Amino acid sequence: MSDIAASRIAAPESRLVTTLGDRSIVLVGMMGAGKSSVGRRLANRLGIPFVDADCEIEARAAMTIPEYFERHGEQNFRSGEARVIANLLNQGPQVLATGGGAFMHADTRAAVRRHGVTVWLKADYEVLLRRVRRRSDRPMLKTANPAETLKELLAVRDPVYALADVTVWSREVPHETIVNEAIAALVDWLDQEPQRSAGVP
Repeated sequence: MSDIAASRIAAPESRLVTTLGDRSIVLVGMMGAGKSSVGRRLANRLGIPFVDADCEIEARAAMTIPEYFERHGEQNFRSGEARVIANLLNQGPQVLATGGGAFMHADTRAAVRRHGVTVWLKADYEVLLRRVRRRSDRPMLKTANPAETLKELLAVRDPVYALADVTVWSREVPHETIVNEAIAALVDWLDQEPQRSAGVP
């Protein structure tokens, strides 16, 4: 049996890690989409590290993200966030969960495209609203009408998230269901990589 044939009957987790090489799986999407909870489980299934970009930013800045927003503003935060993510992408393979606004930064998108494969965890507005209401530490929702702000953010961000390589729906099902779907979608996307590189439609 050839190596290619053997790889096609290997467990999807093993196939995914082998094909991934030193690239990272980068989770993008809105706050409340489940990037951290799904990401941890995905990394565990694949046997590679899980890294939360927001936690890395907080550790390096020695302050929480809400504090960073309050002291330095969103623009400064986004610049620092882009630098941290670019650095983390050099440490793959890993599952990297990014903040909701990270993928909006053009430099970050370019870095991710060079060093990773992106998964958009997409969720409906109602699902996101239920989830974000459980926490009060969302800087982008510190407004007079958080529900309306969330709707406005979705309208702006969803078209950019749609540039991700793979889309997986985040919904009220067991996390392992989402992980299974992410693995299947990633394996399929990576299996088609040679054809895309060769320009085969």
